[in-house]
Amino acid sequence: MKNNVVKNKSFDFALRIVKMHEFLCEHKKEFVLSKQLLQSGTAIGILVREAEQEESKADFIHKMAIALQKANVTEYWIELLFQSNYIDETEYNSTKTDLTEILKLLTSIIKTTKYNTKK
Repeated sequence: MKNNVVKNKSFDFALRIVKMHEFLCEHKKEFVLSKQLLQSGTAIGILVREAEQEESKADFIHKMAIALQKANVTEYWIELLFQSNYIDETEYNSTKTDLTEILKLLTSIIKTTKYNTKK
């Protein structure tokens, strides 16, 4: 089985989001924004896993595009949590760096698959 970078990174990111959600609930008593973050941040990996079982290349692209949308939404929630002082700058920058890698990977996968499908 070959190493699937986006699958691994999105799973590791989901674990990080679960821990951030727990922290926000337990220590900051923040439940609404953190739940939105939990939903979008874990959905990225779920959609990447679903794409592995694609019915067609179009289905694969569609699922990866939805994962990209969820990653963008997650970026919004992280930014909002930072700007509202629920997470500090160190946590924000670190999480944002991980998310940026996933965003770049997903974008590249979608573009490459679209290009190869047109050949």
